[in-house]
Amino acid sequence: MTPIRCGAMNHVNAVIDDFDQTVDFFTQVYGAQFLVDMPRDEWHACLMAIGRVIFQFFSPHDNLLHARFGPHYVGIEYTVPDVGEARDATNARGIRIARELGPAFHVHPLDAYGVSFEFYDHDFHAVPSPVPYLEPIHPIEFWRDDHPLGITGLKRYRVVVSDLDGAKRFLCEYVNGTVTYEVERKATQARAVGIELGDTVVELLSPTEDGPLERFLARNGDGIRSVVFGTTNVEQARSHFASHGVELLPGDDEESFAVRPGDNAGLLFEFTEAATG
Repeated sequence: MTPIRCGAMNHVNAVIDDFDQTVDFFTQVYGAQFLVDMPRDEWHACLMAIGRVIFQFFSPHDNLLHARFGPHYVGIEYTVPDVGEARDATNARGIRIARELGPAFHVHPLDAYGVSFEFYDHDFHAVPSPVPYLEPIHPIEFWRDDHPLGITGLKRYRVVVSDLDGAKRFLCEYVNGTVTYEVERKATQARAVGIELGDTVVELLSPTEDGPLERFLARNGDGIRSVVFGTTNVEQARSHFASHGVELLPGDDEESFAVRPGDNAGLLFEFTEAATG
């Protein structure tokens, strides 16, 4: 079967608790740009950009629907050359479609190692964008050179899985991923496989013994654990968070640090030196 050929990553999809608090937090601490307000009967959503990484935040009106997990990453949207062909490839593999939008669709996360991949044939970083933004997205030079976090963009995102070999095979066969590295992550007692997917790197993590990843799996099952930003200056980034009273933790590898989810709208962000692995 022909794999789906992913292009650019459009945005990260995540569920949040309080819409206004989340928007205020990311605006004040990260200088995030509020791009589009997207209210609906089911939820209040929006698009925001941090370091040119676009996030679509969803805040369901009925908290009961996500209260067990709280804030969490839902999935990732990628551009594809043809949505119809991507849909056919998805159906041919028996992967369920969780949300059908016509011009785009989300796959069922239980059929995709906990990640609801979304496919669309328009680029959210194009000018003009597929939907009108309230302001242009800042160029990477602003985030890298002028912003105190020195963000160079998305380094990778991490997905925790119980079946590492199965997940690796799935990403290579379904969405044309290419394995670029396999290492041991001693910081979290895990095996890691890096897979180039479109213009991103997905790092699959599978625990080798009891530790934070084993506990993540026990609570959440397979799924996205964190997004990892590159930074030109780790110590400067640490100082910026300290100035906002944000607690930092060790990251999932020896070179990174993490922002405590409880201080980060419930989501795990990591930062690593731009030139490191």
